[in-house]
Amino acid sequence: MMQDRLFVYGTLMRGFDHPMAKLLSRSAEFSGEARCQGRLYLVKHYPGLVLSNDPGDVVVGELYRLRQPYELLREFDMYEACGEGFAEPTEYIRQMLPVRLDDGAASQAWTYLYNWPVAHLPRIASGRFMER
Repeated sequence: MMQDRLFVYGTLMRGFDHPMAKLLSRSAEFSGEARCQGRLYLVKHYPGLVLSNDPGDVVVGELYRLRQPYELLREFDMYEACGEGFAEPTEYIRQMLPVRLDDGAASQAWTYLYNWPVAHLPRIASGRFMER
C-alpha cells in the first residue's frame, strides 16, 4: 500500500494562490502543522528543504493525507519536475521522512527535498517559508 501522507513547506501550503496548492487543498485532508529535521533555503520565489543531522535544524510545514495518493503524487512529481522523464540531477527528489505534528504525533510522509547545491542560497533560519 502506498503511503498517503505528504509534508509541504512552501508554495503548496494553505494561503498560496497557486493552482497546485488549490489542487492539494481540494484533494487532501489537512492534518495540521508539522515539523521535520532539516534546513530551509530560499531558492528563488520558492524554498528548498535539505536534510540535516542537527536536531536543532527544524523546518515547519503542513501535513496532508492524500485521498488518491498515486494520482496526486504523479501530479506533484510533474510540478516539482522530478522522477522519470526529467534530466538528472533533478532540482527536487521525492522522499519519505519522519515528521511530527504539533500534538506530538509522529508520522512518515512524502516530501520534496532540494537536490542541487545550496552553498550560494540564503538560508531561512526560522525554518518557516512564510517568515522569510
